[in-house]
Amino acid sequence: MKALVTCFSAGGVTAGLARRMAEAVGAAFYEIRPAVPYTAEDLDWRNQQSRSTVEMLDKNCRPALADTDAPVAEADVVFVGYPVWWYREPSIVDSFLSAYDFTGKKLVLFATSGSSDIGPEAPARAAEITGVQVAAARRFPADAPAEELKAWAEGLIG
Repeated sequence: MKALVTCFSAGGVTAGLARRMAEAVGAAFYEIRPAVPYTAEDLDWRNQQSRSTVEMLDKNCRPALADTDAPVAEADVVFVGYPVWWYREPSIVDSFLSAYDFTGKKLVLFATSGSSDIGPEAPARAAEITGVQVAAARRFPADAPAEELKAWAEGLIG
């Protein structure tokens, strides 16, 4: 089976982990990017007017993607990684999940967080996608070793 590891990463933590995972299993890597990059001010969760706070409070928010060039069509298994924000996936991840046809693919969610759980929302959203098999989601610490990522990912690739 051919795998693709994708991720959204505002500060580089999730991208670092996702790249290690892709390298460990020989998968392609693609970074989900918003059309308008997030600034430090946008990510200030203490500011109720910051972009990330506004997006996270609106469950229907779908920020524009920088592109739709992910090689999803070529993959059998698509890993989608993200940092946990407000106990769920950033809205840009929902934009990504809405932008592609995952019919006939296995979709695997993973997240990075120092302490927050992955939450139920992204797995529930993924389960709503028609024609896709959704694997159990998993949270990793930023420094998860490549061996752990490889063992987990290879178990899902088959």
